[in-house]
Amino acid sequence: SIMQIERTDVGEIMSQAVVHGDMIYLAGQVSSDASDVTGQTQGVLDKIDALLARLGVQKTRILSATIYLSDISTFAEMNDVWKKWVPVGATPARTTVEAKLVMPEFLVEITVVACR
Repeated sequence: SIMQIERTDVGEIMSQAVVHGDMIYLAGQVSSDASDVTGQTQGVLDKIDALLARLGVQKTRILSATIYLSDISTFAEMNDVWKKWVPVGATPARTTVEAKLVMPEFLVEITVVACR
């Protein structure tokens, strides 16, 4: 049988989440609610929490995360927020890179892959 594909918040260029079987792929999440990386990281993680909750998935089910920072020198500040959020004993595989983000006000973007 062919596994169904579910899409959440389908837009012209992307969906916020795509579910295929037990796999969940979230689009990169950004936040412009704050002007520093600490506030933006919290805003992004809140968005990830909300998307996963809508799909009925706990953050312990996150398999991998990719974090894009507009300035790698903010790594420690981002990590301080991340460490408070990530479940102890259920940390995902993770990559962090410096990248030019789509808008200059975005300081951090995070995308995750999870499973049901």
